[in-house]
Amino acid sequence: MTDVQTPRPTLSRGQIRSYTEQGYLVLRGVLDRGDASALRQEAHALMERLTRHQGMDATWGSARAPDSGQATQLLHCHNAQFQVGAFTSLLTDPRLMDPVSDLIGPNVQLHHTKLFVKPPERGSPFPLHQDHPFFPHEQHSVLAAMVHLDDAPLERGCLRVVPGSHRQGPLPHVPEGGFHLAPEDYPFEAATPIEAEAGDVIIFSYFCVHGSGVNTSSEARTTLLVQLRSAEDRPLDENSHPSRGQGMMLRGIDPHGKQTFGIDS
Repeated sequence: MTDVQTPRPTLSRGQIRSYTEQGYLVLRGVLDRGDASALRQEAHALMERLTRHQGMDATWGSARAPDSGQATQLLHCHNAQFQVGAFTSLLTDPRLMDPVSDLIGPNVQLHHTKLFVKPPERGSPFPLHQDHPFFPHEQHSVLAAMVHLDDAPLERGCLRVVPGSHRQGPLPHVPEGGFHLAPEDYPFEAATPIEAEAGDVIIFSYFCVHGSGVNTSSEARTTLLVQLRSAEDRPLDENSHPSRGQGMMLRGIDPHGKQTFGIDS
């Protein structure tokens, strides 16, 4: 009988240690530029279809200009995998799942996805915040994989993080304007910008303080945010941030052997 071999880790010990110490990890060239470009086309075509029927702006209240009410714009779509098959395929792509498994274990569940397009010249920012308050879990395995479908230099409003902030655990958030951290305690300018290219993936803990700036460039910034958790982890509140497809197994098995958390419609 042939012994079952343990899969070789995709990430190095140094990368895993960096994620543990800093709360985030930058992976360059996870997708090739051709694959990223094809997904970008799908993303923008989806946004065009959706905006014909509904408002798609997701700008946080605190990021809106007080005079006009909306000086910037952010297009978004939750659970894009139910709209475009290419995003469904991406969720189980080994190029994405292998490094995630190295960080949270062999049994990986989907929590939700968000597709974001920051339009040229006025793409909305995100104030600094943690993801934890929106969907807290018992074991805190939840992380985000931010897949870049086009380049994200500083002028396009790239992701910013506060290295090591995850070690502080849950932080108090300001409820007004989108539930974010108080700017006087966490000034946006103090966060570290992470410029990225199409095909790069940035993984960060849901305790990691992060945000992003305004897109002032002439090109859109397009990202798919995939929120994932270990299947051994459980939400503290099953009704917090309900999401179609939540609990879907992307790698491994559900060790609980019963119906997963989430909603069916």
